[in-house]
Amino acid sequence: MDAEKVIELDEIEDKLGDVRALVRGTLIETSLGFLVHDHQSLTASGKLLRSRLGFRLAEQLGTDHRRMVYGGAAIEMIHTASLLHDDVIDGGMIRRSAPTFWVEKGAAGAILLGDLLLFKAVDLVCQVDGTLAHELVKLTGEVCEAESEQELILRGTNSTLDICMSIARRKTGALFAFMAYCAASDDEALRVAMKEAGYLVGTAYQMADDILDVRGDAAAAGKTLGTDRQRDIVSSAEIDDPCRHLESLCARALELLDPWPSARAGLVNYLEFDLRPAMDKLTACPSR
Repeated sequence: MDAEKVIELDEIEDKLGDVRALVRGTLIETSLGFLVHDHQSLTASGKLLRSRLGFRLAEQLGTDHRRMVYGGAAIEMIHTASLLHDDVIDGGMIRRSAPTFWVEKGAAGAILLGDLLLFKAVDLVCQVDGTLAHELVKLTGEVCEAESEQELILRGTNSTLDICMSIARRKTGALFAFMAYCAASDDEALRVAMKEAGYLVGTAYQMADDILDVRGDAAAAGKTLGTDRQRDIVSSAEIDDPCRHLESLCARALELLDPWPSARAGLVNYLEFDLRPAMDKLTACPSR
């Protein structure tokens, strides 16, 4: 790779460690801080794919580290909030090979804690950039709208490609888009391109996750599966040959960044070392 600088694994983990530390510290400062010790899933214990995207891009572009840590912590808290709520809605019993929060603490507790995480996330971003906070609110609103549309309007309807991509783009792609936007410089054209690239790779990831829910093994996945089909939710797994769309979305994301070699290099690294391995674990689709 000519202009592409690969971030060493330990360097990425150090950056993600800063994100986890900020999430943990933010929660500990609340009246519910005692929950952190018994529920590590609340402190960004997953793959942090959204934050990874931001840091891969930021490393190539020289974006301020504090901005990325606060943005990453906010987005991971919002993602955790969505999982807390989703598990209640879906009746999910297991996540990351452990009982879900609502199973242990009740549905009301999971919903209320999710709400707290959402607003603490907004507060974090307000501490570094008010304009960024506005973007976070707008994109989080897209997540909520897509989830609501999926439940209240589309439930029981046919899973067409256009519908599934639209839901995946807003439901999951929006948070990836935020981290890409966060990593961009003051160049407006670059911000627009990186945000759209984030949408595209996030859409691919959600479509892969849809496939896992229908076709995967719950024990291997470490979480409750099959809820989409049980609840008659539109799913990318139900469209013809869903696998072929995943790499197409990633290729389109790369094309968008062709005019900015450094940003493209960051996305190449992200796809190679982070997203494609994650999608390979979700589905048997070939990654390229």
